[in-house]
Amino acid sequence: MYSDDPVAVATRFEAEGAAWIHVVDLDAARTGEARNLHVIAEICAAVGIPVQSGGGVRNDIAARRLLDAGVRRAVLGTAAVEHPELVVRLARDYPGRIAIGLDARGHDVATRGWVEGGGADLITLATRFASSGVGALVVTEIGRDGTLEGPDLEQLAAVLAAVDVPVIASGGIGTLDDLRALSELRVDGKRLAGAIAGRALYEARFTVLEAVATLA
Repeated sequence: MYSDDPVAVATRFEAEGAAWIHVVDLDAARTGEARNLHVIAEICAAVGIPVQSGGGVRNDIAARRLLDAGVRRAVLGTAAVEHPELVVRLARDYPGRIAIGLDARGHDVATRGWVEGGGADLITLATRFASSGVGALVVTEIGRDGTLEGPDLEQLAAVLAAVDVPVIASGGIGTLDDLRALSELRVDGKRLAGAIAGRALYEARFTVLEAVATLA
């Protein structure tokens, strides 16, 4: 555990120049129970920048509770794969406020906190959800997440080539050079909308301030 005060971490990231705060409820991702919703609400109340949050958002009620708690964008993963009609419904009711988390090993999308292989193709799902009116796709290479070994540029390029909605990179970011590589990635004139860094920040590989300066 890096900190027992997530609100303080979020406010520090904001003070250093973060444009968004990305929050994952790992407990909910595994169990489907949003026991940390109150903490997410506290983060939303404490910062002035938008908060994006996911983990265990598997039905309308869970998504609406997150959005009502102050989250700007709710991220659906397992539920989106298993119940695509839920995505259509929420994207219609909350324009721009629904994102899809596509967590994959290569092109094989996994669900339920990465416990189960979804058997679905990353690009097929990306194009399907892009046409559903979602606000963004968050693409995570499971094999690199938390490793600090660099993002999977080939995987991200394939998604960029397939869709026209914002694509956010997640997984493997360990250095400022990784951020530069993501910033320079272009496919048919399209570029990534953002990147999510976690462990690299907590272990002081770089600061948010340095990351923002690098990307600027």
